[in-house]
Amino acid sequence: MMLKVICAWLILWSLVAFIAMGTDKSRARKGRWRVPEATLFLFALLGGGLGATLGMHVFHHKTKHWYFRWGLPLILLVQLALVVWLARHFGLSWNG
Repeated sequence: MMLKVICAWLILWSLVAFIAMGTDKSRARKGRWRVPEATLFLFALLGGGLGATLGMHVFHHKTKHWYFRWGLPLILLVQLALVVWLARHFGLSWNG
């Protein structure tokens, strides 16, 4: 059960991060108010590493900034490693 909750959390924040990347790219093209970079990183750190990384590539957004190009995949790797560690250390499974 706990593994399902963790995965749901990561999916939720990944959707938020992906949408935020797309919204920021759209606003950048239109010269409108932008989503702060710190907010994009916060969404990734809260569990949206996958969504932020995918959003960066899908929308071709923030790819020239080294701290996004390297930071977001690093956050994703840490999150994946943490899920694997939690699952093994605490014996988490889909069944509870």
